[in-house]
Amino acid sequence: MDNIIYMIIAGVVGVIVGYIIAKVLERNSASATITSAKKTADRMLKDAKSEGETIKKDKILQAKEKFIELKSEHEKVILSRDKKISDVEKRVRDKESQVSSELSKSKKVNSELEEKIKDNDQRAEYLSKKSAEVKKLHTSQVQQLEVISGLSAEDAKEQLVESLKEQAKTDAMGLIQNAIEEAKLTAQQEAKKIIINTIQRIGTEEAVENCVSVFNIESDDVKGRIIGREGRNIRAIEAATGVEIIVDDTPEAIILSCFDSVRREVARLSLHKLVTDGRIHPARIEEIVRKTRKQIDEEIIEVGKRTVIDLGIHGLHPELIKTVGRMKYRSSYGQNLLQHSREVAKLCGVMAAELGLNPKLAKRAGLLHDIGKVPDTETEVPHAILGMQWAEKYGEKPEVCNAIGAHHDEIEMNSLLSPIVQVCDAISGARPGARRQVLDSYIQRLKDLEEIAFAFKGVKKAYAIQAGRELRVIVESEKVNDERASGLSFEISQKIQTDMTYPGQVKVTVIRETRAVNIAK
Repeated sequence: MDNIIYMIIAGVVGVIVGYIIAKVLERNSASATITSAKKTADRMLKDAKSEGETIKKDKILQAKEKFIELKSEHEKVILSRDKKISDVEKRVRDKESQVSSELSKSKKVNSELEEKIKDNDQRAEYLSKKSAEVKKLHTSQVQQLEVISGLSAEDAKEQLVESLKEQAKTDAMGLIQNAIEEAKLTAQQEAKKIIINTIQRIGTEEAVENCVSVFNIESDDVKGRIIGREGRNIRAIEAATGVEIIVDDTPEAIILSCFDSVRREVARLSLHKLVTDGRIHPARIEEIVRKTRKQIDEEIIEVGKRTVIDLGIHGLHPELIKTVGRMKYRSSYGQNLLQHSREVAKLCGVMAAELGLNPKLAKRAGLLHDIGKVPDTETEVPHAILGMQWAEKYGEKPEVCNAIGAHHDEIEMNSLLSPIVQVCDAISGARPGARRQVLDSYIQRLKDLEEIAFAFKGVKKAYAIQAGRELRVIVESEKVNDERASGLSFEISQKIQTDMTYPGQVKVTVIRETRAVNIAK
């Protein structure tokens, strides 16, 4: 019995001692865990502070880059506004000089009219004197006949006949002069009537091309994707198309600037495809631009076919149809060339019908009269002669060829179609608002600027941008090294300075790009 009691007491003591030991161990473990957690927290706090400093520095650098970019865009906008202001001032000065010139011409015309009126008065006075003298002589002859009435009948008859002959001649001359004047007046009236009826029956449309297109976007978030990281996408688009992309504060719009309307259309359609597809990067941009150029070539042919069908012209050679389509993207003195040619064709058809000629042949000559303005390569041959040569090459009738070549009096006219085409061309080009000489000369200056760059070896592409204030030249990296690129920029700038006349200054930028391309199979 005593042993059992001792065992129970020993067991209870063992349990108590074990409980105490467990508590001591648990307390030590908790202390170690707390110490470890504190160390981990200190380390995490230190790492967070370090990462925060890094992010802060990155954000500061990004903010500085954004400030520099915005400052550059603001300077571009200011330069553009200054250019517009200077253009407006120039137009005002030109208008003032034109008005003064018109006033001087008006004074000169008035003085000429006064001289003619004075001359006519003198002639009328002279004629009245002569008329009085003739009347006096006639009376004298009659008196003499009365005095010599005693002569033989034959002598009196002869004198009377002579007198009547002179009077008949005078009356006949007057009748002839009146008939000639009446014929001239009638001819002028008929010609004016035909021209006025022709103009009234043709509804003219003013289609003045400019150098800027607007590409609308759904939201301003798309602008960032078009620009790309550090502007690589927008540089790739400009290099592939030769069009300046202007991204400013205009909401939901991007400006495409280029003097060549074909380039602008290629850039606009390419941007539309890229934005719709969503994949915008340099390789994709070059692929889309190539496809778009092919699409534009097909559209040119379609435009030519639609034009000849609308005008009722049949049997035109495919090359001439393609040339007619290219006229859509060409302007002459600011007037769209295709619209001008369609207008001339309609005028020629109406005028030929009024004169009893073949209206379909006249339409054909009117549509093709300016095809020499859209050559594949620049040439020194006048556009009328070049168009005539093309028409002869592709089997057009001699009357049509002569009308094309003679509409600027560069060859002799040998058919009635030729003066009709010449007159209708003048009517279409001379109406108010149809043409702008300044725009055409400006576009020619930009083309000359690009041609100067192509004259140097190793030049692959050349684009005149910034309204002619910058020439961007892309060279072949295999033929031009870095040192030669620097010298090429200087040589081109000197050539421009020597050969061209231009306002302000022209910045020449030579770009040499090296690519390493491999294909994984």
